[in-house]
Amino acid sequence: MKEDKKTLERMLEGDLPWEQLKLIIGSQKDPNRFDMIIEILQEQVKWKEKILLPLHEHLYIVVKDGARIVKCDCGFEFGDYKINWKTKCRVRVRDTVEAIEELYHKDMGSDPKWEELREYFCPGCITLLDVEAVPPGYPTIFNFLPDIDTFYEKWLGQKAPDR
Repeated sequence: MKEDKKTLERMLEGDLPWEQLKLIIGSQKDPNRFDMIIEILQEQVKWKEKILLPLHEHLYIVVKDGARIVKCDCGFEFGDYKINWKTKCRVRVRDTVEAIEELYHKDMGSDPKWEELREYFCPGCITLLDVEAVPPGYPTIFNFLPDIDTFYEKWLGQKAPDR
């Protein structure tokens, strides 16, 4: 299935009917898809730094002043992409029965004696970026550390944009 920019925009917004999305998922990928996705995402943000890779919903790895950093939709900069961006977030820890029951019914199995919920918010726009359900005291999870150069060279057949 040939993917045009409008279809990919609708896909990113979650606005495609399942039947159409299923065709995109199951068909051979357009070799220009990544470039079109980056172009769409770049048009949606208000800052000028080049997006290298979407990292997470609302988060991107970008090039700024020769460095690769994590940046939010709002423009907040989390710093070096090799350092866990969550360490720069505002965090809400739900570790009491009352706090957990705001989200889960008491019989759904979440017990603060063995689990806490950590909600990570962008300090710039207070968007919820991630949630972890972990044992109390468990270290912050580093979700993903991409090898950007290998991705660009091996998957896209091009050199990663200059730092």
